[in-house]
Amino acid sequence: MATTNKSETAPRDAVKDIERDIQALREDIANLASQLAAAGKEQAQAAKGAAYAKAEELRRRGEDAVERARANAEDVEAQIIDHVHEKPITSLAIAAGVGFLTALILRR
Repeated sequence: MATTNKSETAPRDAVKDIERDIQALREDIANLASQLAAAGKEQAQAAKGAAYAKAEELRRRGEDAVERARANAEDVEAQIIDHVHEKPITSLAIAAGVGFLTALILRR
């Protein structure tokens, strides 16, 4: 008398199938989340490496620019010293004129 009816076991089997499907979906979602996290880490590492490379390039270019400016300043200094030695009176007159103009500008 303990017979089960097919109409009673079919819904139970369907529920078990759905539960298995839900569990499989949960596992798939967990796998996708871990794959996305790994891909995100890779992208972050790549971006970090690119940023460091760009910073190094900019630092090097900055050092080159400073070195060029220093060399230009040394050239200008040498030219001024040569000019002062060659024409001391003219150089003194130019310096006095620049000083006078600077005083006029700063006075206002």
